[in-house]
Amino acid sequence: MVTGMALRAERIVKNYPGVQALKSVDFDLRRGEVHALVGQNGAGKSTLVEIIAGSVSYDSGDIHIGDQKHTYLDPSRSIELGIQTVHQENQLVEEITVAENIFLYDLPRTRYGFVNLRSCIQAADVLLQELGIDVEPGKKISSLSFVDKKLISIAKAFSRKARILILDEPTASLDEQGRNALFSLIRRYTSLGLSTIYISHHLSEIFEIADRVTVLKDGQRVSTKAIGETSLHTIVPEMIGRSSQSLYVRDKKGRQTLEQGSLLQIVDFHREGVVDHVSFSVRAGEVYGIAGLVGAGRTELAQLVFGVDRSDHGSLLLDGKDITAGSPFNAVDEGIGFLTEDRKDSGLVLIQPVYENITLVRFVKEIKKKVKSLLNLAKEQDDARTVVQQLDIRTPTVSQKVINLSGGNQQKVVLGKWLFADSEIIIFDEPTVGIDVGSKSEIYKLIEKLADDGKFIIIISSDNPELVSVCDTVGVMRFGRLVAELRGDQMTEEQIVKHSLGVSVIKEPEL
Repeated sequence: MVTGMALRAERIVKNYPGVQALKSVDFDLRRGEVHALVGQNGAGKSTLVEIIAGSVSYDSGDIHIGDQKHTYLDPSRSIELGIQTVHQENQLVEEITVAENIFLYDLPRTRYGFVNLRSCIQAADVLLQELGIDVEPGKKISSLSFVDKKLISIAKAFSRKARILILDEPTASLDEQGRNALFSLIRRYTSLGLSTIYISHHLSEIFEIADRVTVLKDGQRVSTKAIGETSLHTIVPEMIGRSSQSLYVRDKKGRQTLEQGSLLQIVDFHREGVVDHVSFSVRAGEVYGIAGLVGAGRTELAQLVFGVDRSDHGSLLLDGKDITAGSPFNAVDEGIGFLTEDRKDSGLVLIQPVYENITLVRFVKEIKKKVKSLLNLAKEQDDARTVVQQLDIRTPTVSQKVINLSGGNQQKVVLGKWLFADSEIIIFDEPTVGIDVGSKSEIYKLIEKLADDGKFIIIISSDNPELVSVCDTVGVMRFGRLVAELRGDQMTEEQIVKHSLGVSVIKEPEL
C-alpha cells in the first residue's frame, strides 16, 4: 500500500471584492486515498480545488505537493505536477474523435507536422483498455452517450499521468451503470497510488467511495474525519452549522390572510433534461422562495416562465387566465419582471445613466404599443427621480452612470426598472449576491413592501437563511423537479438542505 502525503494546503486565504472565499483553510490528501470535499453552495469547495489546479491564485498560505513547497501554481505547473481535474461539465470537443480528445494537448505528429491520427488512435486504444473503458477511440465524441463522455474525460486526465485527480460532481447525470463504472475505475487506480479529491452533493455515495471527508462552510474548514467516524446525520448539521443570524426577519403573513388574494399558478413547466414538470402556486402578497443546489433547475425554470427559453410544456395562469409568455416581450406585456442573477451582464446597461436604465422597459413597451414616438427627456428624468426616491437609490443625480453605483444601489435600479414597467409578478434570481450586509437588509424591506402592495414575489436564492427569513413558502428543487414545499415550522435551513441533497429520502448507508 502506498503511504505518505500527496498534498498539503495550509492556511489558504482567498479574497474576492466584498467576499472572503477561503479563511485560512487547511486540507491534506494522502497518497492512494479518496478524500471527499462537501459543503453547501458557496462553502468554498470549488475555490479550493481551483487553487490546487492552478486556475485561481491564492492570497496567502502554503501548498506542498509531495515533499515540495510551492509559492504559486498555474494550470501548466499543476499539470506538470500530475494534478488533473475532471469538471462537472464535459470539456470535450464534440466533432473530433475520442482519441484526439484524449491527447488533445499532446497529439502525435508526422515528420511533416501533421496530426498522426493512426498513432493517436492506437495510443488511445491502449490507454482505454488499461482503464477498462469500452469505447472505440476512432468514434466522434458527438456520437457517445453522456456516460461514455464522462469516462473519456477521465481517460483524458489519465493520459497525462495523473497523480492527483480532482473530480467535481463526477456522477451528476450518470445512471447506475455509469456510476458503478466510475467507482470501479477510482478503486482500481487508488490501489495503485492515485490520490483523489472527490466533490459531491450526493452525500450517500461518499460513504461508498471515500476514505475521509472534509466539511467546508462559509469558507472555513469545519471538520475532517475518517469515513467510518462520521455519518449523514453528523455531516448535514456540520454543513449547516449554526444558522446565520439575519439582520432582517420579516413579519410574515398567516396562510389564512394569503388565501384571500389573487392566485398565480405555475402549471407543469417542463423542458427535457432541464426542468421536470414543475407546478406550484403563489398568492398575491406572498413571497415564494425556490431553493436547491447549483444545477437543480431553478434559474432554468425562471427563464421558461419569463419566455427567455422555450418550454416543451407549461402554462402560467393568473386567476385562471392564461398569461403564458412565449417571449420576454410577451412576459413584460403580461406584467412579469425578472431580476436576473447577473445584473451587470443582463440586468443593466452599465455605461448608461440611472434614468435610462429605470425607464428602459416601459419605454420599450410604449414603443411596441405605439403609445408615443418621441422621447420627453424632462419627463423621463422626473419619472426616474420619483423611483429613485421611492427606493432610496443612493446616487448624486439620475444622470449618474450605473457603473459608478454600489452593488446594492445597482440592484435597486434593476428593481426600479421593473416597478416602473408596472410589473405585478416579480422574479428575483439571487437578489443579494455581491451586496453588503446593510444593503441586503434594504433589499429585504423593499421585497416586503412589494408583497404588502399585493405583488407576486418569487425569489431564487442559494442563501438558505435568506429564504427562511424572507419567504412565506420555500419550494425545494432537485434534478429539475420540485421535491418539497416547506411552510411554518418545517421551513428551516436544515430541512431545505436535507431536501436539496436528497438526505430526507435516503437511508443511512451501512458501513
